[in-house]
Amino acid sequence: MSEPKGRVAVWTEERRRSDEGRQRLKAARRRAGPTLHAEWTKLRTVSGPAWLLAGTVVLIVAVSAAATAAVKCPSGTACAVDTPKLSLTGIEFGQAVVAILAVLVISGEYSTGMIRITLTAMPHRSAVLAAKAVIVAGLVLAAGTIAVGGSLLAGRVILPGHGFTPGRGFPLLSLTDTPTLRAAVGSVLYLALIALLSLGIATIVRESAVAIGGVLGLLYLSPIIISVVAGDPVWSHRLERYAPMSAGLTIQDTTGLRGLPISPWGGLGVLAAWAAAAMLVGGLALRLRDA
Repeated sequence: MSEPKGRVAVWTEERRRSDEGRQRLKAARRRAGPTLHAEWTKLRTVSGPAWLLAGTVVLIVAVSAAATAAVKCPSGTACAVDTPKLSLTGIEFGQAVVAILAVLVISGEYSTGMIRITLTAMPHRSAVLAAKAVIVAGLVLAAGTIAVGGSLLAGRVILPGHGFTPGRGFPLLSLTDTPTLRAAVGSVLYLALIALLSLGIATIVRESAVAIGGVLGLLYLSPIIISVVAGDPVWSHRLERYAPMSAGLTIQDTTGLRGLPISPWGGLGVLAAWAAAAMLVGGLALRLRDA
């Protein structure tokens, strides 16, 4: 008789835990709606985020078009140019505006003291940070899609007039081409991950100027350091594989993939790991310290 009773006890305990898990999930869903609505209301009622998103799109398309227009392939010359990557050059510059936007989403509340009101109204701090992440990532994904589409369209129009024609082995840029589609989708995801990385760092340090400087330094100093240590292939290879910008932007490469220090999706995965770590530490800092 003891064995059936033991099974009943185990089944009862498992059911109790399952019920508790469902209750917690329902509670989290009830909190998510109002929290997301509150964060969306705060963002859309101020003009700064809208201007920064518009600036991101304009900067990316303008720089990409300028970079494409600056490169020519004279007749009779073999040109080793990755045209999709060239057409997406603006991502390297537009990410700075994305980083500033993401930093200001939370550091702006710290600078004005609004964060105390936010956390008083919504005491579940992890939910607040998650809501900010969802809203910011969603907006950046939308803006990034427009920017990447505009950049590829500019490349499709400009490149044939500069010698990059199908007859010379450079097909017109098209999302029906799998490598080009991967570069385009990956570039949009890259911008969203930069936003999450920046949001996490800003949550950790709280100060706008420090957070912006830290994010931009983390992104743009790594290529400089790589060029400095170019004579040391071991360190150069490591930095190219694990620095967030250098690794993440390999998603844009469509030629010479065997010579890359890391695969395109692997590089984007490295950036995703950086962003996840920043958000995790930022979430812990938000929970454990005073507003």
